[in-house]
Amino acid sequence: MAIPAMPASPPAIPAGGRIQDLSGATMGTTWSCRFVGSAASAQTLRRTIPLALDRVIAQMSPWEDQSDTSRFNRLSLDQWQEMPRELGEVMAGALRIAQESDGAYDPTMGALIDLWGFGPSGPRTAPPPPDEIARLHRASGWRQLEFDAGTRRLRRDDRGPVNLCGIAKGFAVDLVAETLLELGIHNALVEIGGELRGHGVKPDGSPWWVEIDRPAQVAAGVAAEPMLVALHGLAIATSGCERGFAYGAQHFSHTLDPRTGWPIANGMVTATVLHRSCMEADAYATALMVLGPDAGTDFAVKHELAAMIRFRSGDAITERITPALDAMLA
Repeated sequence: MAIPAMPASPPAIPAGGRIQDLSGATMGTTWSCRFVGSAASAQTLRRTIPLALDRVIAQMSPWEDQSDTSRFNRLSLDQWQEMPRELGEVMAGALRIAQESDGAYDPTMGALIDLWGFGPSGPRTAPPPPDEIARLHRASGWRQLEFDAGTRRLRRDDRGPVNLCGIAKGFAVDLVAETLLELGIHNALVEIGGELRGHGVKPDGSPWWVEIDRPAQVAAGVAAEPMLVALHGLAIATSGCERGFAYGAQHFSHTLDPRTGWPIANGMVTATVLHRSCMEADAYATALMVLGPDAGTDFAVKHELAAMIRFRSGDAITERITPALDAMLA
């Protein structure tokens, strides 16, 4: 799925039509779509969007026993499996970002995600045994995967099962947005589980404004001032650490560090990334959470990511904005 280049000039104000709203459930969360068009277009999209989302689930869900990803995870080592087009695109992106981030994002964390209670096996209330964490960590690692982009074939040489939950939802946003464009709908805002991508403008010529997620400072209970960005040919994804479970005085985040096999404990609160591709924004946000405040900021600046990083510094929450995002807000 090709991501279009950033428009060189603002789009034309839509002639006629009004904002249509659609929504539904998918991937354990909800989806919504706001677009400028007719009631007839809305009827078409009520059928088309769920079909596109079902393709993502059928190819990438670890909860579906017969998904392409689940079937790959049951293959013998060193056996090739041909990927459908969408899954092949996601796998190529996942491995590229894994390489760029030196494994801070890693698509082979399936067994550890499940062990920590964040996968299909269901939740847990206490951390798993350290020796079991170490055993599964030794079997994980993105370098065990070999992907032939020309034939869309994938194989592995170790037992780390593939889990694409850190990138598939962003891809699903892109897929729905691209589906709308193919149907001639050029003014729309697509959202799945808080990740969004927008094109064009509203009937009054205003852009699709969205607010960057900035959780309240825990100690003071004070929310930061809203920060709005216009999604004109852009997507936004935020990764956080609020999900997880408490054990004694510790909170174990659902975001695991692929380099250790343990939940992150680096003070990170959220990482938000704006990008033309929601798939890439999704994976990069996860990588920034794992890298932590300093290495994450350095990585985002090096790769010219428009990003906001929020982390705990004592009792306060510190916020860093990269030059690429600052230029958008100026």
